[in-house]
Amino acid sequence: MDRIDVRLEADATSSAPALILRPWNPTDAADLVELYQDDALRRWTSSAVNDEASAARWIQDQQRGWEAADRFGFAILEAQAAGAEAQLAGHVVLKNVTPGASSAEVGYWTAAHARGRTVAPRALRALTHWAFTAFPGDGPKRLELLHQVDNTASCRVAQKSGYELITLLPAAPPAHPLAGHLHVRDRDR
Repeated sequence: MDRIDVRLEADATSSAPALILRPWNPTDAADLVELYQDDALRRWTSSAVNDEASAARWIQDQQRGWEAADRFGFAILEAQAAGAEAQLAGHVVLKNVTPGASSAEVGYWTAAHARGRTVAPRALRALTHWAFTAFPGDGPKRLELLHQVDNTASCRVAQKSGYELITLLPAAPPAHPLAGHLHVRDRDR
């Protein structure tokens, strides 16, 4: 799949602009560094983006995922008025994609300035639709969303996006120091 050709969209709401989801590119590095200054974002993500060099490495990792066809990361942009540049608002990803496997995983984060405007649920719904339609035949039939139990915002995003809470997962330090929730969305739902 050629990442350059993939562009997803989510409609505007009465209080928030439309969203554009596209693969990350090197020109996003400076904005990515700025977004990672947010303590909440740093708390919930495992990536360390501290400067433009680490942002460039993170973006290269996203691009390698597209090339390997096992991880598809999208920059979430908020559309702006005609002539204005779209503003980076977050990240959404389809990961652990294996041909023939029945499931894959989704993840996301939202920039501080974009929280509370349904950015994450709208982007996740667009990604979910794409994941279930872009890989016909041997693509995932089930998408899993995992988050720590104390991340109540992620739980709300999952529910708003049609991901049903299936079970409580035990803590598994060091990668998962706290218990978590497993939410699931099936293709035929």
